[in-house]
Formats: sequence, C-alpha cells, structure tokens
Amino acid sequence: MSLNHVNEGIVKYTAEHRFSLAVKTPHWEELNETRTLLYRLGLIGVYGNGTGYGNLSVRFENNGFLISGTATGTMPVLAAEDYCLVESFDIARNKVITRGPVEASSESMTHGAVYESRCAVNCVIHIHSRAVFDCMLRDNYPSTPESAAYGTPEIAAATGELVREAGRDEGQIVLAGHDEGIVAYGANIEKALNLILELNKKYGV
Repeated sequence: MSLNHVNEGIVKYTAEHRFSLAVKTPHWEELNETRTLLYRLGLIGVYGNGTGYGNLSVRFENNGFLISGTATGTMPVLAAEDYCLVESFDIARNKVITRGPVEASSESMTHGAVYESRCAVNCVIHIHSRAVFDCMLRDNYPSTPESAAYGTPEIAAATGELVREAGRDEGQIVLAGHDEGIVAYGANIEKALNLILELNKKYGV
C-alpha cells in the first residue's frame, strides 16, 4: 500500500492506494471505447508540456467507481490495467481509497461528488476544450466558482452542489476555476457521451 501526495499549486490530494490486478467492472469496455473516441477528438489527451487532461468514470457499487488512471493522457488507447477503482472518498479531507494497477486521477474527488449527489448518475466525463469552455461561460452554463481550483475539495463540493440543484440525472458543468475543464454526467455512458458530443458540435472548432 502506498500513500501519495500530489501537489499542483494549491492542490493537496491524498490517495491511499492498494496495488492489485486490473479491476474489470460492468461496462468498463464501453467506457474504454468512449475514452478512445474522446482522445481522437482531442477532448482527452496531453498538453505540449506533458501534462495530461481529461478522464472518465463509471459507477461500480454504491458511490464507488472505475476511473481512468493518472498519467494516461498520452495514451491513445487504454487497457484494463490503465483504470483504477475508487472504493471510497472523503471530500472534506480530499482523500480517496483506491485499488488497481494504477492510481486514480487527482480529479477523482469531483467524480465522486457527482455520484454522491445523484444516485441515478452512472457516468461522469471530464474533458478539456478552450472553445467549448469559453462559450459555456459566455452562455451562462452552470459553473463552479473561479475560486474553486483544480483538485481541491472546493471544486468537488461545488460540482456536487450544482448536481443537487439541477435535480436531474444528466447535465453539463463548466469548471470556471479549472481552465478549459468541462464535466458532463448521465444515467449511463451513452447519455454522458452524447452531452459531450453535443457541446463539441455546438461550440468546438
């Protein structure tokens, strides 16, 4: 078991991770196919400085979920070994308990907040797009505060609150304090993906 700390600016993220064989949950293959499509569209990937962006998850049991692993943005196609199971999380403490061959994305807390806020949501997708991000802010889509930065309990809590306020099983959120960050969620993988594709068709370049 390892105890890791990831810092990016003011980000403080702690994961208690148990390395194990790949965890194949129901729908992981569909999730992986969706991730490949999003990579091809440039909505998940890696910046020129080597920093990866974007991730996606599917609910497993209760509020647990399978999520694409950290540092996988450079890879066009993932395998089962590139996913991590988040077994539990504590937003206030910014801590997750995970297992799998790789560790979870530092954005796992935001995914968890969505699942915790709406029991019928079964998929969360987080992408990056300058064009879509700017247009969503311009058009007043639901947004987290600019003060809620990447990887913090504040952005997770704000996202969860927006999901609760919407009172729906699907939605689109712009992460105002996480440059270019966008989240879509739905009752299943297809519905969450369609919300992303809708945004990309409407605003993408």
